[in-house]
Amino acid sequence: MFSPEAIQTLLLITGCFGLLIFTRIPADVVLLAGVAILVFANILTPAEALAGAASEGLATVAVLFVVAQALADTGVVSWISYTLLGRPRNVASAQFRLMAPVAIFSSVLNNTPVVAMMVPAVRDWARRNNISSSQLMIPLSYAAIIGGTCTIVGTSTNLVVNDMLKAHSSGISLELFDLAWVGVPCVIVVILFTVFTSRWLLPDRSGRVQRFEDARQYVVEMLVDSGSPLCGKSIENAGLRQLPGMFLIEIDREGRLLTAVSPRETLQANDRLIFAGDVRSVVDLKNIHGLRMADDQVFKLDAHQAVRSLVEVVVSPNFPFLGKTVRDMGFRNHYGAVIIAVSRGGQHLKTKIGDVEPRPGDTFLLETHDEFVESQRYSRDFLLVSQIENSRPVRHEQRGIAGLILLGMVAAVAGGFMSMFKAALLAAGLMVLTRCVRTQDARRSIDWQVLLVIAASIALGAAMEKTGAAQTIAELMVGLSAGSPIGLLIALFTLTTLFSAVISNMAAAVLLFPVAMAASDQLGISAVPLAVTLMVGASTCFATPIGYQTNLMVYGPGNYQFQDFMKLGIPLSMLVGIVTVIIVPIVWPF
Repeated sequence: MFSPEAIQTLLLITGCFGLLIFTRIPADVVLLAGVAILVFANILTPAEALAGAASEGLATVAVLFVVAQALADTGVVSWISYTLLGRPRNVASAQFRLMAPVAIFSSVLNNTPVVAMMVPAVRDWARRNNISSSQLMIPLSYAAIIGGTCTIVGTSTNLVVNDMLKAHSSGISLELFDLAWVGVPCVIVVILFTVFTSRWLLPDRSGRVQRFEDARQYVVEMLVDSGSPLCGKSIENAGLRQLPGMFLIEIDREGRLLTAVSPRETLQANDRLIFAGDVRSVVDLKNIHGLRMADDQVFKLDAHQAVRSLVEVVVSPNFPFLGKTVRDMGFRNHYGAVIIAVSRGGQHLKTKIGDVEPRPGDTFLLETHDEFVESQRYSRDFLLVSQIENSRPVRHEQRGIAGLILLGMVAAVAGGFMSMFKAALLAAGLMVLTRCVRTQDARRSIDWQVLLVIAASIALGAAMEKTGAAQTIAELMVGLSAGSPIGLLIALFTLTTLFSAVISNMAAAVLLFPVAMAASDQLGISAVPLAVTLMVGASTCFATPIGYQTNLMVYGPGNYQFQDFMKLGIPLSMLVGIVTVIIVPIVWPF
């Protein structure tokens, strides 16, 4: 039975889960507190508690944050969101467009880099299509997880279990696509269930963002570059009708104004596009390859294009140029910045920027150098100085290099030349060396909350194994099968899924494999259906965010709470279990 240490560990983990479900205490605080209690109770040694911080999986996730930042900074992310994901008609269509290709990718690629690459692309795609990220991030993670059940190389867990099966069964093992018999139906079930039930089971947290979206309205002019990839495309095909919070007012074509612009209007070189919208969409416009700010003053800034960003300032009563027009005040020479738009009372001014006479309370949208915020933060000239997040220009010229590095990383892992950690580490280093990402941006890209949660989860799983709690639960569950092969499959799947919600899926599979093999020997049945059930169950990590690292990677971007995963994940785990228990005995008889 359970030892006193095992009982204490189970009670502690249950308490942590309760706090995560019923309170809003951050997950890293709850789990780290749980690990600290285990250390003070002498259940874990300091070395065992800190082992998670040194795990290869955690380090891989940290390095992949840098790779993902480089992909975003060079425009690879926006290219993916435009070309791969397209323009969905509604949320359900968006979820299907996202989940189907991600599941296919994850069947042959490690799902961690797939999700790392797709998170910023999905966030950008959701914003452009006015869809809440919370409706897409969990589907992204679930598709990546379940896609790994389709092939032996889909996850490292499949490979390990297959090797253990080969050793146990005197050479019997599964071929590359054998798992597809059960994996493909599971993928179909996960996608369809998510698409048809997410409106009730997934949160829509777009409201908090939308309340502030239209706080300040600007008019900006963009110029279509000569040789731009947008030349010859219609407004709609160029993606200029898909920007939430932004409206194309008119086109100035060689002095001729085109108003009430049709979405079928074809863009030409040197067209001046006049947009009205909020500040977030101004950033989106700047990031479109082939468009640039039409104000010639922008190109007289001393700062290099790569270190410029957008900044908002509110004019104070002490502003030295009150009573002068923007054209006459010499703003660029005085501040090293260019006014690209003006908002008054939250509304855009239809007057040309050069003719505007600033008033106290006006908001200027500036393009300027990185040091402007620090140098002007406490200036009496402005009531407020605020940098716009992610407003630095995208380095489209580096997109090809970043794309090649990404493909090289994926090929190295898929071909078995390197581990995921080594390939990601090499890719991140090359991204920095080739200036696809700046060093300071690489540092800022790492989500430390996610890493702390992973480290703490590994420590809690170690406590489950060390105290024997995991082994005792496994033996009890298998005993409940009462000698029935089908009952054994149900017990094994249920137990593997429960363990994968608390400890890593690899640890759950390795821990339960000998228990499953012992049961197969006792009942005199084939070990293959049990091994397949173990593989699928270990990949059914839907019910908690700490169950799998891709769930943790979407936790922040999706603005989720712990219980959001349970609402969709628990019924989804049950459905995958039913499909597995039905199909496995048919394909692999006992």
